[in-house]
Amino acid sequence: MRSATEPRIRIDVLIDEAEGRAELYDATFWSLRRTPKELPAVWLYDEAGSRLFEEITRLPEYYPTGSEREILTEHSAEIADLSGARTLIELGAGTSEKTLLLLDALEAAGTLERFVPLDVSEQVLRASAEAIAVRYPSIGVHAIVGDFERHLSAIPAGERRLIAFLGSTVGNLYPAGRARLFRAVASALAPGDGFLLGVDLVKDPALIEAAYNDSQGVTERFVRNGLTVVNRILRGDFEQSRFVFQSRWDADHEWMDIGFRSGDAQTVRIEELETELAFAAGEQLRFEVSTKFRREGVEAELVAAGLRLSGWWTDHADGFALVLATV
Repeated sequence: MRSATEPRIRIDVLIDEAEGRAELYDATFWSLRRTPKELPAVWLYDEAGSRLFEEITRLPEYYPTGSEREILTEHSAEIADLSGARTLIELGAGTSEKTLLLLDALEAAGTLERFVPLDVSEQVLRASAEAIAVRYPSIGVHAIVGDFERHLSAIPAGERRLIAFLGSTVGNLYPAGRARLFRAVASALAPGDGFLLGVDLVKDPALIEAAYNDSQGVTERFVRNGLTVVNRILRGDFEQSRFVFQSRWDADHEWMDIGFRSGDAQTVRIEELETELAFAAGEQLRFEVSTKFRREGVEAELVAAGLRLSGWWTDHADGFALVLATV
């Protein structure tokens, strides 16, 4: 139980603006030297980009948000009962909007004592922490401004904790990154704790591609905004008209490959990184991948990290899953 002297809202800041900027610049420098050249997806999520992504989640073609909400609506009570969680920890929490369904179920079960959202955006976390504290006056809120790939060791101790990583964000990680994350989660969990993971499943490629090539062009505006942000902040000279938007299904890797192709041979200068990039005609510039999963693959990755699958729920179309894992 939370003690009478413990504050209702606590916010730990593990990364500051200057540190985060330096790390992002360094990550951008090196990712542009990969094959294919790549820009970190964080450039997509400035204020304008975040608004565009929210618009994407409401599009008829974009099924993941609605599918995950369907599962949470129908099965949150069962998840709450199985986990018995007293502390809910959310990685990449953002506004925690969908998480309210899980918080409601845990509160109804009478176990919820604390919510721990972890996200890189201090502004978003502070606003979310205040809103959660108002909605659930009996619990404590311990927000952590940090990177879920580096700061899992900072999550507070306690009995019956549930770490949630929703929204299929795990699909944006490459296999090596997922393996590191799953090992870190396994190390952070104690007996009785759980890990709730959202995964988008392999399905008809036409349905998947439609979700990332919407008829209104919102996804393209979202990704192009990332180039605009790089130009503004890093003083780049990417010319939008010379890059063709491309979001395609890669059957070999079973992921969506999202970014651009260079329309012609060109050189791009990025002043803040003191670098020039030569692009051949048709050369790829990737912003992110979105991996789709199969149950046997998810289970194998979890087992390799020292986790075991103890719950599996899908939407009615069997296109999205929530996975509960334990040590």
